[in-house]
Amino acid sequence: MRNRLRMPASGVTIRRMDNGNKKIAARFVGVELYFSDLKRARGFYTEVLGLQVADEYDTRYAKFGGEAGFVCLERKGSESYPSQDKAVLFFEVPDLEAAVKAVGERHFVHRENTWAVLHDPEGHNVLLLQR
Repeated sequence: MRNRLRMPASGVTIRRMDNGNKKIAARFVGVELYFSDLKRARGFYTEVLGLQVADEYDTRYAKFGGEAGFVCLERKGSESYPSQDKAVLFFEVPDLEAAVKAVGERHFVHRENTWAVLHDPEGHNVLLLQR
């Protein structure tokens, strides 16, 4: 199947985005969840699930690493772009500028030098990161 990409480490199969002859090959790298009570959320992930904190800023986020990707817990309202469902999927792309052009600039709700955010059809945030 030429239009599918299987990520063995995560077991995830994703479709390659196709806009005419332009294609991007995105690789899943992590998910971010938003919480009103970050301290309580951090406690659940460390004490109940036993995850190790890889990076944190105590008033904004706690990030847990893993082989298949990462989980980042972030305080609600700290993001710099709108979020309808308080979740973000992260995908790395080999060339961010080419990916933005292939998808269409009008689809992006926020852009920075090394990342850009668009919404899927249900309004979920999808963040593309320059690999």
